[in-house]
Amino acid sequence: MNRFFGTSKPQGPKPTIVDAINSTDGRVDSVEVKIKKLDAELLKYKDQMKKMREGPAKNAVKQKAMRILKQKKLYEGQRDQLMQQSFNMEQASMATENLKTTLVTVDAMKSANKELKQQYKKINITKIERVQDEMEDLLEQANDIQETLGRSYGLPEDVDEDDLEAELDALGEEFMEEEETPSYLQEPTYAPEMPSSATLHEEPTMPGGIQVDEYGLPQAPVKLNA
Repeated sequence: MNRFFGTSKPQGPKPTIVDAINSTDGRVDSVEVKIKKLDAELLKYKDQMKKMREGPAKNAVKQKAMRILKQKKLYEGQRDQLMQQSFNMEQASMATENLKTTLVTVDAMKSANKELKQQYKKINITKIERVQDEMEDLLEQANDIQETLGRSYGLPEDVDEDDLEAELDALGEEFMEEEETPSYLQEPTYAPEMPSSATLHEEPTMPGGIQVDEYGLPQAPVKLNA
């Protein structure tokens, strides 16, 4: 039977709206090329008519220019229709994409809502409040323990604060006195006496007025010649 009637060919995938937009844009480009070609012809005929005198020849060129101009108007109308169709399909494509995005968002929200409900079923508010109260009690007990450990022992209770301040001031004065410069580091307030020139030139003598030499030995008396 297939020999006589044949079999149907497998159908390919149906064109999408994106394919339709691309095809329409391609037709718009083709029409634009034709319009530019007609503009070039019109410019040529216009230049010819400027150089021609009135008469049958000029009228013939004018008729050709009018025919080219009508074709241009036709192509321009076709171009505008194709551009409007492409714009409408782009709007439809955008609406479709927005709808798909919305559906995905709704599905994600449903899944999240379902998961949240399952998680909230595992939470007991009463137990959370009980844990919070127990934590507060434990913190108070910890503060009491710290206060107990920080308690002072053996300090007199009847100490006057004025006496303590006076003692503190006295300690401050003692510290100031201790920080003063020691006497052996202080500069002298008097100038030492320098020996006079006469004293420097006096020769040393022993008791009895006997002169001594540089080694401290008595010098022999000098005999004078008669």
